[in-house]
Amino acid sequence: MAHHHAHHHHHGDVHETRLIWALLVNVLLTAVQVVGGVLSGSLALVADALHNLSDAGSLAVALVARRIARRPADQWRTFGYQRAELIGALINLTTLLLIGLYLIYEALLRFVNPQPIEGWTVVYVGAFALVVDVATALLTYAGSRYSANIRAAFLHNVADALGSVAVIVAGTLVIRYGWHLADPLCTVLIAAYVLRHGWVEMKHTIRILMQSTPADIDLAELIHTLESVEGVCGVHHVHVWEIDEHRRSLEAHVVIDPDDAAHIEAIKQRLKRRLEERYHIGHSTLEFELATPETVSACLANHEACGQPNHVRDHGHTRAHFPWAVLGWVLALLALTAGLAWRYHLSGDWQTWLADLKTPRRWSHHEWTAYSLALIAVLAAWWTGRRRPHDAHS
Repeated sequence: MAHHHAHHHHHGDVHETRLIWALLVNVLLTAVQVVGGVLSGSLALVADALHNLSDAGSLAVALVARRIARRPADQWRTFGYQRAELIGALINLTTLLLIGLYLIYEALLRFVNPQPIEGWTVVYVGAFALVVDVATALLTYAGSRYSANIRAAFLHNVADALGSVAVIVAGTLVIRYGWHLADPLCTVLIAAYVLRHGWVEMKHTIRILMQSTPADIDLAELIHTLESVEGVCGVHHVHVWEIDEHRRSLEAHVVIDPDDAAHIEAIKQRLKRRLEERYHIGHSTLEFELATPETVSACLANHEACGQPNHVRDHGHTRAHFPWAVLGWVLALLALTAGLAWRYHLSGDWQTWLADLKTPRRWSHHEWTAYSLALIAVLAAWWTGRRRPHDAHS
C-alpha cells in the first residue's frame, strides 16, 4: 500500500510540473494573441485568446485542486477536499459561458458593420498559437491517461489547436479574397464550441455537486441487480451519488429472510462485490432488515417510485424529438437562396450572375452574411443529427 501511494505521489509530482509548464505556455499564448488581435483588428484572434485564457484558468484550478486534494480527510470534511476542484470548475465554466455569449454578440456587430483586419498578422499569430496548442497538448497527454481532470485539459488544447486552424483559414480568406466576414464567422464557430463544451462540462459538474445519481446508472436496474443476488428478498431506501469525479457511494436498506440472518456477512460481501464490479461503487453502506409486511411494503413502494429499468421501460416506445436537424437544413437552404437571389438582383441577367458567383471579390456584404449563416446552419444541423443517436441512449 505504501509503495502504491509513493508511486501515485511520484506521478502527481510529474503531472503537476507539466501542468505548470502548460499554464505558463498558455498565458504567453494569450498575451501574444491579444496583442496580435488588437494590432490586426481581428476579433477571431481575441476570441481565441479569451478561450486560451479560460484554459489557463482551468489549468490553474486543476493544479491548485490537485494540491488541495492531497490534504487528508479530517473531522470537518470526512470525505476529503476533492470537491474543491468542482467548485473551481463551476466558477471557470460560468465565466466560459459568459465569454462565449459575449463573443457571439461582438461577432453579430461585425456582421452588421465589418471592420478591416490585417490578414498576415492573423495568419502569423494563428500559426504561433497552433504550435503552442500542440506543445501544451503534448505536455498534458501523459497525465490524461491517469486523470480525468488533466484529460479534460488535454482535450481543451486539442480543440484549441482546431480553433487556431480556423483562425489561419480566416486570415487566408482575407488575404486571397478580401473576405473580412470570415473573421466574425470563425468567431461564431469558436464561440459555439466554447458554449457547447462549457455547457456539457457544467451539467456534469452540477450533477456531482447536487449529489445526483451518476448518469450511467439506471437506479431501477441497480435495484433489480441487487435483488437478484442470492439471499436478498428486497431493496429500498436506495441513494447513489458521486463523492467526486473518481469515487461513488451508495446506501441502501436490504431485506433478507429471517432464516438467512446467520448469513448476513456473506450476503453483504456478495452485494458489495456486485456493486464494485458492475457499477464501480467502492463505498457502500448497507443496512439489513428482516422480512416483515412493513419492509416488503417499503420495497414495493420503492419499485413504484423508481419505475422499470430502461431496457424494460423503453421497450417498444420511441420518444419523439423536435426535428432540429431538419430545421437547420431548412434555414441553411433559405439563407443560401437569399444570397443567390441577392446576387441575381445585382447582376441583372443569368450570364453575369454566373460570372459573379465565380468571383468572390464581387460579392456584397449581404451575400457573405447569407452564405455565412447558411454554413452555420449546416454545421448546426450536422451536429444535431450527430448527437441524436447519443441522446436516445442518455
